[in-house]
Amino acid sequence: MAVLHVMAEVARTCGISLFAVTVDHALRDGSAAEAAGVAQACEGLGVPHQVLVWQHGEIKGNLMDAARRARYGLMADWACGLGISHILLGHTADDQAETFLMGLARRAGIDGLIGMHAGWNTGGVRFLRPYLGVTRQALRAELVRRSVGWIDDPSNENDRFTRVKARRALTALQPLGITVEGLAGVMVNLSAAQGAVQQSTHDAIGMCREHAGAVMFDGVMWRAAGAEVQRRLLIAALRWVSSGLAPRGAGVDRVLQAVERGKDTVLAGCRVRMTADGFCVVREARFAGVSVLGALWDGRWQIIGPFGPGQEVRALGAGLAECKGWRETGICRDVLEVGPAVWAGETLISAPIAGFKAGFDARIVASFTQFVLSH
Repeated sequence: MAVLHVMAEVARTCGISLFAVTVDHALRDGSAAEAAGVAQACEGLGVPHQVLVWQHGEIKGNLMDAARRARYGLMADWACGLGISHILLGHTADDQAETFLMGLARRAGIDGLIGMHAGWNTGGVRFLRPYLGVTRQALRAELVRRSVGWIDDPSNENDRFTRVKARRALTALQPLGITVEGLAGVMVNLSAAQGAVQQSTHDAIGMCREHAGAVMFDGVMWRAAGAEVQRRLLIAALRWVSSGLAPRGAGVDRVLQAVERGKDTVLAGCRVRMTADGFCVVREARFAGVSVLGALWDGRWQIIGPFGPGQEVRALGAGLAECKGWRETGICRDVLEVGPAVWAGETLISAPIAGFKAGFDARIVASFTQFVLSH
């Protein structure tokens, strides 16, 4: 609400076109009425407003994460449809401090302790958090000064959510001098350290080689790298291969220990398999999924070709036996079996990277090197 009122003034002064959007997650009673209240406030300011309702069924796993993904996806689609280039969010310094404590609980590394990004791109839209340096109390004081009311989300009092627990812990830590402002300074220092580590990681990218959707690590170069560079490149490989979020610290530690002992293991939908000269990170077949015509397969692969009715893309698996020339590709069996293939029921139509093209082609939309350099 504070962002809305401040930006309404900015828009009038600078001639900017301003729109507002509310996402109703439809997870509790009263959410629709609250969205209607925002619409009424926007009408009073002369700001066009739209409510987007998250159409969901049963939600499994992390509810907060699922809601966050849905929220940003809905907003990005809405903005693209209207030709809107930027979306401003109201996260505050308090949110940053809570995120820091949540990172501590996860045993996060530097990346997980520097707080939320001030800006990022999604679906052709730039999301911005301009109030990360402003406390929640300061924004509320501004609303009081303007005689503007607001609604406190009752979910913020539900301590089954980790963020609510972090918020309460932050209050309890104040007698020790651990405050929102103090943690903001810590995160600034960590951001500087992160920059140095990122540069070292980029310099070490030569230890990795992309191999038909897998990432191969050179063992000699791996052992010569520092522990933090090893961790960051391993996490990057797991994220790129799985098209997922960074795995928890305990899981990464387990994989690092397995690599040190020369043992195969699994994490985050990936297999980490030892090789003659190092190790590789390969997709775990049961997580690869299925895609329909025109959609990216497994979050990374674009398949092009003469698709017919009833055909779909899924992992090659045992279909490798039908690809007589697969050895000539120079790609190992483990990688090919989790590579993309076009199927019509149980009939193999094409396996492009296994040498059975049949008019189809497959390519990775963004290389591993690009992924590392952009994160």
